[in-house]
Amino acid sequence: MAPVNSFLNNSAHHCSGSSASTTTTNCASNQPSLLVFSGGTAFNGVVEELKKLTTHVAHVLPVSDDGGSTAEIVRVLGGPAVGDIRSRCLRLSDQSTSEALAVRTLLGHRLPLEAQKAKSEWYAIVEGNHSLWIGVSKPYRETIRAFLVYFQDQVLRRSEESFCFSNGSIGNFFFAGARIFFRSLDAAIFLFSRVSDIPSESRVLPVISTNDRLTLGCELLDGTIIRGQNEISHPTDGTMEPINKSNSSVLALHSRIKRVFYMSSEGNNLLHEVFPTANPTVLEQLRSVDGVIFAMGSLFTSICPSLVLLGIGEIISSRTCPKVLFLNGSHDRETSGFTASCFVTAITDALNRSNGDPRNCLKNPPNEYINTIFVPKGGQIPVDVDCLAAQGIFHVITVDSVHDSKGGILFDPKSLIQALANLLTGCKRKNVAGI
Repeated sequence: MAPVNSFLNNSAHHCSGSSASTTTTNCASNQPSLLVFSGGTAFNGVVEELKKLTTHVAHVLPVSDDGGSTAEIVRVLGGPAVGDIRSRCLRLSDQSTSEALAVRTLLGHRLPLEAQKAKSEWYAIVEGNHSLWIGVSKPYRETIRAFLVYFQDQVLRRSEESFCFSNGSIGNFFFAGARIFFRSLDAAIFLFSRVSDIPSESRVLPVISTNDRLTLGCELLDGTIIRGQNEISHPTDGTMEPINKSNSSVLALHSRIKRVFYMSSEGNNLLHEVFPTANPTVLEQLRSVDGVIFAMGSLFTSICPSLVLLGIGEIISSRTCPKVLFLNGSHDRETSGFTASCFVTAITDALNRSNGDPRNCLKNPPNEYINTIFVPKGGQIPVDVDCLAAQGIFHVITVDSVHDSKGGILFDPKSLIQALANLLTGCKRKNVAGI
């Protein structure tokens, strides 16, 4: 793995030794720092615009996704799901040079859906013969390919399991190879961040730092237990076809979600609940950032899995910074019939761990977790201002929106980030004035 060491050493030297890097760091130090709880899809649409405001962002993501290409990797090789992390890393990656774009295209590539075509194309990529390698220089090529080869070797060693490459993500394969090689999810993220040239002050953080498989479960109000993130949010028939995440693609749940929790890999009921530890780096970042954001997306399967862990609610409630909910523009399977105050209640219950072990419950009011709500103009979620006021939330800001044929009503990225910039600036002025 000599090319890997050479690549990392060169990257470290470049980051620490050039005057350009020093200038970038100095500029970045004047930017507001944020921590964003999100999943791997909905928030991606505003990442590029957010980078214009600040690159000092800790992106906290769940590692319990069990759909599509990620599910196949977890099934055969085990470990946490990395699809959401890979997706965010690619969104944050450099696009300023032709080589950066070539690397991004390679790591963002998906194999064909037809199994034999997928396997044939995979072999062309791993052997270095595919056209996707055009524009990728030797250091990058050797580094990326080394981990793709390592991933292939790990798959072949599991001869009892036939790996399906259909619709496989090259970035996921690279990520999995790096994680297994280093025996560390954090090390794999570091390597991926260097290869895709993510700004050094940006952090992509798994909410749980683990090498183990994590399974998400949910309990409905009628007592039903659903096992698996994908089964909760976007159930499929077990095929490798791309998951349709449009809001109208699946039926609403027959009963509202009471809570989400983590289950052992073998478990199917509440007796198999497990209690993983939050990533210490996430807790560290929460203590120091200038603002906390609960992003739009699947409320119970993208946001709440990061909120139910010990320490998260304690720290957020202790902060006096802006704590902002980006309200969804449309209902989905998880939130059918919800109003804005229902979203606030769900987030509050998750952070308070209200429906879990009574010994670990908090009793903080909603306004200690959320003090501002951004609402997309024309969105489908009713904004029940009286109920929000009863929760202690009075700051509701309407933001321009766009209509997407698949996603419905979405925030206009420029308007959303401008509204966020205005909020952070206003809060900073109040702090300076001592108000």
